[in-house]
Amino acid sequence: MRILLLSLSLLLFSGVLFAQKGTVRGKVLDKDSGEPIIYGNVLLEGTTYGNTTDLDGFFSISGVPVGEYVLLATYLGYDTVRVDVNITDGALLYERINLSEGGFDLGVVNVSARREQARADVMVSKLTVTPSQIKSLPSTGGEADIAQYLSVLPGIVFTGDQGGQLYIRGGSPVQNKILLDGMTIYNPFHSIGFFSVFETETIKNVDVLTGGFDAEYGGRISAIVDIKTREGNKNNFSGVISANPFQSKILLEGPIRKFDPATGGSTSFLFTAKRSYIDQTSPVLYGYATTDASGSLPFNFTDFYGKLSTSAGNGSKLNVFGFNYTDRVNFQNIANLDWKSTGGGANFTLIPSGSNLTVDGVVAFSNYDISLDEADGRPRSSSIGGFNAAMNFTSFGTKSQIKYGFELNGFNTDFSFVNFLDQSISQKSFTTEISTFFKYKLTLGNLIIEPSFRLQYYASLPQVSPEPRIGLKYNINDRLRFKFAGGLYSQNLISSVNERDVVNLFVGFLSGPEEAILQPGSTEKTETKLQTSRHAVAGFEIDITDKIEFNVEPYFKDFTQIININRNKTLPSEPNYAAETGQAYGIDFLVNYNSKDLFLWFTYSHGYVNRDDGFQVYPTIFDRRHNFNSLVTYKFGETNNWEASARWNFGSGFPFTLTQGFHSNYDFGDGLTTDVLEENADLGVIYSTERNGGRLPDYHRLDMSIKRTFIFSEKSKLEATFSVTNAYNRPNIFFFDRESYDRVDQLPILPSLGLAFHF
Repeated sequence: MRILLLSLSLLLFSGVLFAQKGTVRGKVLDKDSGEPIIYGNVLLEGTTYGNTTDLDGFFSISGVPVGEYVLLATYLGYDTVRVDVNITDGALLYERINLSEGGFDLGVVNVSARREQARADVMVSKLTVTPSQIKSLPSTGGEADIAQYLSVLPGIVFTGDQGGQLYIRGGSPVQNKILLDGMTIYNPFHSIGFFSVFETETIKNVDVLTGGFDAEYGGRISAIVDIKTREGNKNNFSGVISANPFQSKILLEGPIRKFDPATGGSTSFLFTAKRSYIDQTSPVLYGYATTDASGSLPFNFTDFYGKLSTSAGNGSKLNVFGFNYTDRVNFQNIANLDWKSTGGGANFTLIPSGSNLTVDGVVAFSNYDISLDEADGRPRSSSIGGFNAAMNFTSFGTKSQIKYGFELNGFNTDFSFVNFLDQSISQKSFTTEISTFFKYKLTLGNLIIEPSFRLQYYASLPQVSPEPRIGLKYNINDRLRFKFAGGLYSQNLISSVNERDVVNLFVGFLSGPEEAILQPGSTEKTETKLQTSRHAVAGFEIDITDKIEFNVEPYFKDFTQIININRNKTLPSEPNYAAETGQAYGIDFLVNYNSKDLFLWFTYSHGYVNRDDGFQVYPTIFDRRHNFNSLVTYKFGETNNWEASARWNFGSGFPFTLTQGFHSNYDFGDGLTTDVLEENADLGVIYSTERNGGRLPDYHRLDMSIKRTFIFSEKSKLEATFSVTNAYNRPNIFFFDRESYDRVDQLPILPSLGLAFHF
């Protein structure tokens, strides 16, 4: 609270200082395309006053003494631009700067931008992913996808090709918030785990915050994945058409009002659609890979996304977007799953001409429905839908930045579930969350301090959660940086998965229970009905050379309360929910090399994830002790029109609960007259009392691809990609039927050829 009051005082005092001096701000754009220059350098020549541009190309330099200056904008790969500015007392100038491409390789530009960001921001446990990085991965079907790239990041575990889920530094999927343009996406991955709902060609930037994130983000206790899409082409109608054995897609974009370099205004659209047909091609191409009675890989999905963007000359902008995602998988005689996700909204940025503040916000709604029918006759269904609205304000100082805002979330949940003991659990509820946050960033020489505070109110409980957080970075020199982050986190959303299985197709959502919850292994009630955690992350990063980066981060997450469905409920009178505690800790290593022709990426994660239900401490089903990823991409040919890439992943085995024995399971359908001597009983499984005491075999897989680009003109090209997934045909386990004693493996070797035409 003291930090909050101090920061407010600094905000008021800084306003007085700004009135005595002046501010220059604006945007730096690509002169030809109108695209923002991200993390470019802007400074007043001959002074120490300067700043870097953000994702929108925006910059602000405050507290500038009165006088005449030359505003200098530089970015590797572009020609330097100088603009004369005259700062008067209390002036608030806006300058739009258009840069023209120079003769440098743009791959080097991306490296330079990332390093500039690393020196200027705290960035603890924050990995920024660009479309070019996603495309460097050897992709199934030759189709690059963020779902495949996320699994190569340190601290992230993906549980499989079919129905896999994403686990980030000990957090389950529901404890990770996935954002698309500021809107919550409840299920970002299709049932065939190679593909997400996001189209790579539309992505501008992905921030993956694996822990210790600041107070700008809330409502989750483990991690954040923040995906921002780009605007459509502002000058020309263009697009992409692609096809491969797994799916086909089309992307169309273009200007409605062309970008005007003189005014900076434009209006554009972007639309993309993709549809899978692996269920139709697999009987012919991959018949050997199917174990389903239909003879096909029974996955089917269709995705649509559209965006309309308009930008004003003063840097303000408005985006309107919408999506529709559907997924279906039908394992005949085993399980039939369907889900659908829809939503839409708008986000905006306002740059008032008479104020040093910038304002941004989002208003959006989304809905997610899923149902699962299994051969065991225990159907499950879940629905969650709601809205979110947020508004943020940012003020820039000479060596400081203040950001504050508020957020309103409301969602309905409708859940129905029958557990393995035939006890029904259902819930219908509506809940509202109101939150506000304050973040202060201050640069003191080589030290960057970023305290923040979030106040979260959960109306349905009702309960207030104060959440202080802190981030620090110290630049020892231009190459070596130390960092630390930590804080308190909470959420009021829980999920239902069958923890008997490592891979789960069905993930249901429930709001936190309003009924009483017992402490782990006790008859005492919990003090809070929220899920809560504490994070602590430290580490260092070093630029060994201009091309080699090395990053080390040990971390600790203390899950002080986790609420789950009572998996052992045997009677209707027993509580539906049970509380647990847990810990996740480990260390992540990352080293990468980036040059014009060669990209190397190596990560190793050593981690432990435990839970305590009051009766025993046990490892979670996603407790992977060792996880190693290597990625190599090499461009060659006279014009670098060839690209070869390979990725190898090794992961130690996941825990599972061993089978102790079997028993005759009578359903007593005829009541007391059931003849247990004559009727055949179902086979019941007796599980070991040691939860998750066994370990599955190790997982490893090699993916490879080679791509040839044929350039027809300045604006048209064809990419032909031959790829092989699971190149040495490793039989990684997917599912084991305890009753029939049958093992089903993940997908075997899958060669494919994909074509993508850009125009």
